[in-house]
Amino acid sequence: MNKILIDNVMFYGFHGVYEYEREQGQKFYYDIEMYCNDITAAQTDDLTKGVDYIHVYQLVKDIAENKRFQLLEALTMHMADKILEACPVVAKAVVRVRKYGVPIAGPINFVQVESIRDRKAE
Repeated sequence: MNKILIDNVMFYGFHGVYEYEREQGQKFYYDIEMYCNDITAAQTDDLTKGVDYIHVYQLVKDIAENKRFQLLEALTMHMADKILEACPVVAKAVVRVRKYGVPIAGPINFVQVESIRDRKAE
C-alpha cells in the first residue's frame, strides 16, 4: 500500500458556528492523506494509473474556499468523500483541518478535526 500526503496547505475559508466566522473568514490548514492499494502507477510510472496531486489540491481548495460549513467535522468528511469519488485508486482518505482562530476563552493553539473515510466494498 502506498501513502500519499499533501501536508499543511492553507486556504482562506468561511467556516464556523458563529455568523461572524462565516462572514469574516480566516485561514485554515489542511493535511490530506491518501492510501492506495493499487500499485500499478508505481510499477508503470504512469500518472493516469495513480493520483494526480494537483487535481486533489484543486478539489480541496475549491471546497475550502467556496463552500461554507458550520462544523469542521462536516467539512473534512465532505472533502474525504469527494477525494474518494474523484480518485478511484484511493482506498482510504484522511483529511485533517486545523483552525487557529478558535472562539475559546483560554490559552489554546488550535483545534484539529480529522475525518477518515474508506472506500465502500463493492
